[in-house]
Amino acid sequence: MIHTYRKQKDRKVVIIGLDGVPYTLLVNYISRGLMPQFSELCKNGKLLRMNSSLPEISSVAWSSFMTGKNPGQHGIFGFMEIDRQSYEYRFPNFTSLKERPFWEKENIQTVALNIPQTYPAMPIHGVMVSGFVALDLKKATYPERIFDYLNKINYKIDVDSKKAVEDPEAFFIDLFETFSKRKQAMEYLYDNEEWQLFIGTITETDRLHHFFFDSAEEGKYFHVFERFYTELDDFIGTMARKAAKDNAVFLTCSDHGFTSIKTEVYLNKWLIENGYLSLNDRKKLSTLVNNSKAFCLDPSRIYINLEGKYGKGSVKNSDYEALLSELKEKLYEIQFEGQNIINKIYFNREIFQGMYASMGPDLYLLPNYGFDLKGSVSADTLFGIKHFKGMHTYDDAHLFVSYLLQTENISIEHIAEIIAGHFK
Repeated sequence: MIHTYRKQKDRKVVIIGLDGVPYTLLVNYISRGLMPQFSELCKNGKLLRMNSSLPEISSVAWSSFMTGKNPGQHGIFGFMEIDRQSYEYRFPNFTSLKERPFWEKENIQTVALNIPQTYPAMPIHGVMVSGFVALDLKKATYPERIFDYLNKINYKIDVDSKKAVEDPEAFFIDLFETFSKRKQAMEYLYDNEEWQLFIGTITETDRLHHFFFDSAEEGKYFHVFERFYTELDDFIGTMARKAAKDNAVFLTCSDHGFTSIKTEVYLNKWLIENGYLSLNDRKKLSTLVNNSKAFCLDPSRIYINLEGKYGKGSVKNSDYEALLSELKEKLYEIQFEGQNIINKIYFNREIFQGMYASMGPDLYLLPNYGFDLKGSVSADTLFGIKHFKGMHTYDDAHLFVSYLLQTENISIEHIAEIIAGHFK
């Protein structure tokens, strides 16, 4: 490592989170000359392709980033869960996290801005401004004096995603306005707060990608990507120069990658068609009929409706393993226009470790690129396209480190250990 320090308190690390920014897209934009400042950084640092978490969604991945732990240890498996008795949806938040973030464990003075799954803001040794899904700016901010600043500058928690469908041009205006406020707040907190660890996350990338990723390399809205990534490159360069001035290690990372969608796949519809799930009201999982054997929660988490575990559980423990194998075999057979939709199906025990692993799905389905697996219960067909043009990928997240990090097969769970190591 090229950085040396006399005292632990003088050590600094700066992380810019780039939600949903794939390694391959960065390499593409660098090669096309769209990101000259990031390209320059890569000459002295290391840009790595990185695995996300499983499931490969923001709530899980950023929780793994914060804790350095597997979902079976930190307890977050998705943006939604169900009550095991009523089958009504519930939505875990920051208070649901079973493992403390690494900066708390190490007592590192931290500024954390806009990390998803950190709402409501909790008191920390430093500053916390919650990210998605944050509902109220005041509850999203610690300490209160930071709320006063953010309110004064008309800080925006998130982009209005409805505009992407209703009026793309209005969405783009909102996107750049939100991004501008995000950058303004980030630079202000960097310059005016005391910190050892600075984390600022850009989530506008994820919003742009979900609705318009089919234009990421060419197409109708490619000019928006060009403008956005040019501005992002400038901002990365600005923050990297600030970090260099402070002799701080500088990183960027994403929580998952992105690719274009061929079709969405509605797994509860498949379960219904194949006799594993029955609903009295096809729009409500809470109307599940007692003889149902399995159900799906987003993104592709299959749960076995076990006796004793769920209020309407119908599957005996003695039948559990046989049902898992049966589902796995049949799910692998699903095809769309002659293409297999499933890359790999995991048993719970294969990917989740820890005392909360039993909270996770019994099967997890990792799709092939282009097939966006969904847990909707209201779909009329197995396949379809709605508003999204881009979907998450597991194996195409990125990590940039400002020194020549020697590592292979890195995942988002490893970042906490890498960062904490600089404060030892």
